[in-house]
Amino acid sequence: MLNILAIIGPLFAAIAIGFAAIRLGFFSKDDVRVLGRFVIQLALPALLFKALAERSLDEIFNLGYLGAYALGSVACLALCTAGARLFLGPLSRPALGMIAVGSSLSNSGFIGFPLVLQFLGHDAAVALALCMLVENLVVLPIALIIAEPAGDGGGGRLRVLLGLLRGLLRNPLILAILGGFACSLLQLRLPLPVARVVDLFAGASGPVALFVIGGTLVGLRPGGDLPRILWVSAGKLILHPLAVALALWAFLPGDPLLQAAGVIIAALPMFSIFPIIAQKYDEQSWCASTLLVATLGSFVTLSVVLWLVGASLRG
Repeated sequence: MLNILAIIGPLFAAIAIGFAAIRLGFFSKDDVRVLGRFVIQLALPALLFKALAERSLDEIFNLGYLGAYALGSVACLALCTAGARLFLGPLSRPALGMIAVGSSLSNSGFIGFPLVLQFLGHDAAVALALCMLVENLVVLPIALIIAEPAGDGGGGRLRVLLGLLRGLLRNPLILAILGGFACSLLQLRLPLPVARVVDLFAGASGPVALFVIGGTLVGLRPGGDLPRILWVSAGKLILHPLAVALALWAFLPGDPLLQAAGVIIAALPMFSIFPIIAQKYDEQSWCASTLLVATLGSFVTLSVVLWLVGASLRG
């Protein structure tokens, strides 16, 4: 367990430093947004592109993994939304949609890749890229379709899908993943000077991403619908990794590294733009509180998940 704390402790210390730096006024919230854009638009795309472009297509295009992670995530989404309707009383479609988003979409970019790279090594970056594809192409569209008011009919859902498609075509992470797949398929190799530039940006992503997470937590205060906050937090931190673990065990029994990476990524708190997405539906208050509770609670749940995953890899 001490080894686990030696891995996860520095990550959460970096998050705490980001929180303190913003809280004490060394940086502003606007500075955090700029640093976040640096990670999402340059540093993390460089890391994902490098991880995929340097490997053969057989190594990275794993349909079993994609299907298992998608199945586990959609199962978690369905159980959390159905359970919320049963146990939390009448809920609007936007509220159900945000429950779906919060329980099944991980913070893969800012917390996921520093964690899996430290725990599993750079080979796990491939798993991270595949999970991001599932989240953006499968899970997020389903959740946002649930959030559309029933009165909008099929037209509203079509607008959601078209908006998501336009966003994907401009998303640097998705473009980097597709570019990495293309280089792998065509067996292209970057010239050494270009590869070194990519390495520099990829190496900058980890600490900056964790700093940004800490900064985004400044100003978020627990409040709102406490049962809903606890329901979504438990769904994300407990049910999501459990559902993904069962799906990977059933459909991908022969690859312990990918299994481990998938479970760890599923065990992360929800992504940091959760309250921003919720603003469109006027659900941002309880969503911001949920992000804070889940991020703080993940120190405990991730420690347990890492210990269990480490034991399974050793055994």
